[in-house]
Amino acid sequence: MNGNTDIVSNSRTRILLILGYGLAVVCLVWVLHDFHLVQAMRQIANVDWRWVLVGVSFDVLSYVIQGIRWKWLLTPFGRVKLTHSIRAVYAGLFANLVFPLRPGELLRSYLVSDSEDIGLGKVLGSMGVERLVDLVIATAALAIVSLMVDLPRKFERVAYILAIVALVLLSIVVAIIYYLELKLSKAPEGAKPPWLPGRLMGALMGLHAMGTAPSFYLAVLGSIFMPLSQVMGLWAMMRAYGLHLPFMAAVVVLLIINLGVSLPNAPANVGSYQFFCVLGCGVFWWYFGTDDTWKTTAAGFSFFAFLALTVPFALLGFLALLRSGLSLKSMRERVKHLPSETRSAQSLIRQTRSFT
Repeated sequence: MNGNTDIVSNSRTRILLILGYGLAVVCLVWVLHDFHLVQAMRQIANVDWRWVLVGVSFDVLSYVIQGIRWKWLLTPFGRVKLTHSIRAVYAGLFANLVFPLRPGELLRSYLVSDSEDIGLGKVLGSMGVERLVDLVIATAALAIVSLMVDLPRKFERVAYILAIVALVLLSIVVAIIYYLELKLSKAPEGAKPPWLPGRLMGALMGLHAMGTAPSFYLAVLGSIFMPLSQVMGLWAMMRAYGLHLPFMAAVVVLLIINLGVSLPNAPANVGSYQFFCVLGCGVFWWYFGTDDTWKTTAAGFSFFAFLALTVPFALLGFLALLRSGLSLKSMRERVKHLPSETRSAQSLIRQTRSFT
C-alpha cells in the first residue's frame, strides 16, 4: 500500500515539475519576444544603486518581520527564539531558490519544530494561519487599489473572487474558534473534549489557541508591515531603474507577481516572476511613453529587480542553512524523507498560498 502511495506521489511530483519548467520556458519566451538587448543594457547602466540599496533593505526587512510574526503565532505552544524563526524563514527561502515546487515552506517548518520542540503539525498549522491572514490583507489591498486605479476588468474579477474566498474562509475560522470557545467554557477543567477525533481535534485546538492568544493581534499587525515593506522594496527598485511609476503601481505589480508565482514553477520562480512582473507593469503601460518599447523596458526591469532582490537572499539563506546545521545534500534528503502526512499539509498550504 505504501509502495502504491509513493508511486502516485512521485507521478504527481513529476507532473508538477514538467508543468513548472514548461511554464517557465513559455513565460521566458513571451518576455524575451521583441526584447531589445541594447536598450535594456543602456537602462541598466543608468541604474541608481542608492535606490537599489534601499530596495534590498526593505525586502530583507520584510522577511525579518515574517520571522517575528511567526514567533508570535507560535507563542501558545512554546517560547520560540526569534533568531531561530528568522533563520528558518531565510533557510526556507534559499530552498525555494535552489529546488522547484517550493519545498522551503516544509523545510522551515521542520527546522522550527526540531529546534523548539514543537509538534510539526502545530507548526504547519501556524503557516496555514499565516496564509489566511495574508489572503485577507491581499484582498483588502486589492480592493483599495481597485478604487484608486482604473484596473482592467480581469483584475477586478480576480479582486471579487479573492474577496469572496477570503470572506468564506475567515467566516469558517471565526465560527470554529467561537464554537470551541463555547464548548471549552462548558467542559470541566482539565477534561479532554471528546466530540471529535483526536487528530482533527488537535488541529482545531491549535487553531483555537493561536486565534485567542494575545500575541495573535501582534501577528496580524506584523502582517500589515510585511507586504508594506515588500512594496516599498519593489517601488525603490522602480526608482533605481528610472521607472517613475506611482506608488500604487508597485502595489499592483507585487500583487500580480505574488499571484503568479504561486503556480507550480521552476526554482527561484525563474520565468514566472519576469512574466507576471511585465504583466503587472503593463497595467500602467502609458507611463512608459507613447512608443511600443514599453515591453522592453518592463522586461529589462523584471530581470533587474529579480537579480537585485534574489542575490541577497541567496547569500543570507545559505548562511541561515549552514547555521541550521544542514547542507544542500542533507536539506534535499530531509525534505524528501519527511512523513507523507506533512507533504499533504504542504500541498494544502501551497493551495492556500495560490490566493495570496
